[in-house]
Amino acid sequence: MYKPFLITIISSFALAGNPNWHHLAVWYQIFPDRFYNGDQSNDPTMVSLIGVWPWDKQSEWAVSPWTSDWYEFQPWEIKNDQDYRYQFQLRRYGGDLEGIIHKLDYLQDLGINAIYLNPVFDSPSSHKYGAAYYHHIDRHFGPDPIGDLKIIQSENPNDPSTWKWTSADKLFLKLIREVHKRNMHIIIDGVFNHVGMTFWAFQDVLKNRDKSPYIDWFVVKGRDRKDLSHNKDFVDLPPLFSDPYGKMRYKGWVTDLPSFRQDSLGPIPPVRDHLHAIVKRWMDPNNDGDPSDGIDGWRLDVAEKVQIRFWTLFGGWVREINPNAYLTGEVWWEDWPKNKMFNALPWMVKNRFTAVMNYRFGDAMYKFFINEQDQISPNQLDALLNGFISEYGHERSLTLQNMFDSHDTERLASAVVNPDRWIDHENNTWYQPLFDIRKPNENEWQTLKTMVTFQYIFPGTPFIYYGNEVGMWGADDPDCRKPMIWEEFNYNNEKAHQCDRRNDCDGQRPSDPVEINTELFNHYKQLNKLKSQYNVLNYGDYKTVYTDQNGLYIFSRSYDDQTILAIFNGAKHSTEIPSSIWGKTKTDWTSLIGKANQNNIKGKSGHIFIHEN
Repeated sequence: MYKPFLITIISSFALAGNPNWHHLAVWYQIFPDRFYNGDQSNDPTMVSLIGVWPWDKQSEWAVSPWTSDWYEFQPWEIKNDQDYRYQFQLRRYGGDLEGIIHKLDYLQDLGINAIYLNPVFDSPSSHKYGAAYYHHIDRHFGPDPIGDLKIIQSENPNDPSTWKWTSADKLFLKLIREVHKRNMHIIIDGVFNHVGMTFWAFQDVLKNRDKSPYIDWFVVKGRDRKDLSHNKDFVDLPPLFSDPYGKMRYKGWVTDLPSFRQDSLGPIPPVRDHLHAIVKRWMDPNNDGDPSDGIDGWRLDVAEKVQIRFWTLFGGWVREINPNAYLTGEVWWEDWPKNKMFNALPWMVKNRFTAVMNYRFGDAMYKFFINEQDQISPNQLDALLNGFISEYGHERSLTLQNMFDSHDTERLASAVVNPDRWIDHENNTWYQPLFDIRKPNENEWQTLKTMVTFQYIFPGTPFIYYGNEVGMWGADDPDCRKPMIWEEFNYNNEKAHQCDRRNDCDGQRPSDPVEINTELFNHYKQLNKLKSQYNVLNYGDYKTVYTDQNGLYIFSRSYDDQTILAIFNGAKHSTEIPSSIWGKTKTDWTSLIGKANQNNIKGKSGHIFIHEN
C-alpha cells in the first residue's frame, strides 16, 4: 500500500532556519510506547515498572502483544484479578526510538513534516509524564537500558558538567538528524510543572528530608515529625515508598507527580537553572551555537499551572538558541465541569508561545458535525470559529494546532460514534459504561472525513494523533493509546469488552476487524498534498461567505491570486448551494475535494473549490 510517493514540500520549507515552517506544518503526534517496536531487545521489564501507579510489585508480567484484542486480558492480567484501569496502566508494548526512525519514511510518504513526541525523558511510566531525569532519554527507548543506567548513576544530576550521553540519548540525536534529513521538524513534550516519584531530586528529599539540598524544590508537609498537618492541597506519599520520618505529604499534580515550588517567576531559581540547562542540552546538543542538531521546539504540558511570567523567560531561553523554534502550550480547560476552555491569548504574547493546542477548534467541530440532539447551527459554529480567530488574531491563528483528539481524549472516530457528549468529559467505559466502543460505520466514516477536510482548509495547522489516518478508534484514556496499526501485522478482531469484567453493562459489541482504512489514509494523503501545493491554505485569510438554517456553512480563503471556496453541510440531508456564491460564472472554479457539484451538496460532506487568477 505504501509505495514510495514522496510529496514535494514547497522549497522554502527545506530550510531549517525558515520561520515560515510554523505555517506550513502538518503535525503528527506520536505516543512512543505505542507507535512501533523497532528493537525488542530493549523492551521494558517488570523491574522497570517500579515507581508509578499502581504501586503493587508484580509477581508476573510481560510486554503486551502488539496485535492482541485491546480488551482481552493477557494471562498475567487474569492472575492479577484486577480491573482494567489497573491492568492497562501496567501495560507496555515496547515502542521505541528505533521504531520511530524505522517509520519516518511512512510519515514522509503520508505528507507529515512536523512531529510532536509525547514525553521521551527517562521515566517508569508508559506515558513518561513523571520524569526521573530530564537530561536523559528513557533507557527503554534506546538500545542498552542496563548500560545507560550505569552511566546515569555515575553523574551528579544537578551538575551539567558531569552529564554524559547514554545510548538512548545518542539514538535520539540520530532521530533528530533523520527527521531533519527529510526536511521535517520535531518538538518534544516539556513537562516542567511536575516530576515523577522517581525524580532524582525528589528521591533525595525522601531519603534525607530536611538535610536534602532539594527540600525547597518541592512544597512538603512532614519535613519532620512535627509537621504533619492536613491540607487538601497536599497529597499522600504512596505506600510503595518508605518514609523514615513519618507520613510525608506534598503538593502534586496527582499522587505520583510532585509539583515544583514556584515563586512569582515560576519554578524557584535552582529549578529554573536546572530547566535552563535542559533546554540547552536538547536544543543545541553539541553547544556549538548551531541549533540544527537539536529539537525544533517544545510542547509545554499543563502550561496554565506554571506562573505565566516563567514562559516569558522560557521563550527567551529557547529563541536565544533557535529564533525559529516553535513553542506550543497545553492551555486548555479554564473550567472543566462547565466545559469552558481558555482564551489562550495571554500565553501567546511577550515572547511566550508561538501557538497553543487548539482544542477549541475540535470542540466546535464536535458540536456541529457530530452532535445530533445538541447540534449547533451554522451561525453558532461561525461564532465559535470567529471567536478564537478574533481573539488570537489572523497571524497567530495560522500557526495554531487545530486538533480533534490526543492522548488525553477519546479518539475522533469514537467521538463520531458517540454524539451529544462534551469533548474530554469521561468519555470512556470506566466512567460511562454505555460509551459505544465499536468501529464506525460507513456514514460515520464519511462524517469523520468531512471533519478532517474542514481541518485542513480552515486557518491553522492540521494536527493528527497517530493512527487517525488509518482509522484507529478508541474511548478516552487508556483506550485512545492502543498500539498503532501497521500493514505488516495481522491483528486480532476487537470483540472483547471491558464490561465483561465489571458487570455494569451488557458487554455486547460486534466483532470489529482491526485493519488499515485505505480510503481514509488516501484522503489524508490527498489533503497533505493540497496543503503543500497551495499557499492559500497556509497564509490565506478567512471569511464567512454564507450560512443558513439547513446546515450549510460556506467560507473562503484568499492569498495572492488564489481563492478557496469551502462548502460544508452539517445536516444529514442534501442541501441546495446558493448560486450567488460563485460570482459572475461557475466555470472559474476548479474542484479540489468532493464531487464537482456546484448546485447541491449531500449531507455531512464538504466540497472544496479553487479559483486562480
